[in-house]
Amino acid sequence: MTLAGWLARCPFVAILRGLRPEDSEAVGDALVDAGVTVLEVPLNSPEPLESIRRLSARFGDRALVGAGTVMTEAQVAQVAEAGGRLLVTPHADPALVRAAKARGMLAAPGFFTPAEAFSLLAAGADALKLFPAEAASPAVVKALLAVLPPGTALLPVGGMSAETIGPWHAAGAVGFGVGGSLYKPGDAPGVVGERARALRAALAGARAA
Repeated sequence: MTLAGWLARCPFVAILRGLRPEDSEAVGDALVDAGVTVLEVPLNSPEPLESIRRLSARFGDRALVGAGTVMTEAQVAQVAEAGGRLLVTPHADPALVRAAKARGMLAAPGFFTPAEAFSLLAAGADALKLFPAEAASPAVVKALLAVLPPGTALLPVGGMSAETIGPWHAAGAVGFGVGGSLYKPGDAPGVVGERARALRAALAGARAA
């Protein structure tokens, strides 16, 4: 499935920073049961490759599992070998996008300027992660989408929550990377599931409005 297809199914990318392997499957179950099926384990988490391996094995094609905070081509290879199918970076590095695409992975690299956005799209990026979104605004998303190629998938990341996503959605964001307002290390799976359902309800309300 394309990244656009995954985001159409559910536009939330769960950023599971700090996730431990022993908690990964229970937290993953809670999210997938709540309809959040894109799971990102940042590489600055404890034993991230093991968590990616367990999540990939557990969910197969039912969820898109990958890594965030990817910084090097060697890490791209390690994530792919662990079963990860999604690359997310905090920065604009076309070489990492090309490395991911060469391995058949989907890529959502970070960017902040139009020049970075166009260079990443030229490298084959499937979506663009606007980061840190706290330093931008929904108006920035609207302006970017006016000049980026039609159909560009833009995902704000940073400060996204059930209370904040409405204006970003109205500006044209097709997805949202959600971290601390969805998961913090040690959170009970049931709590994570409740937050995921609250996010989906908030988006449904924004769409209806």
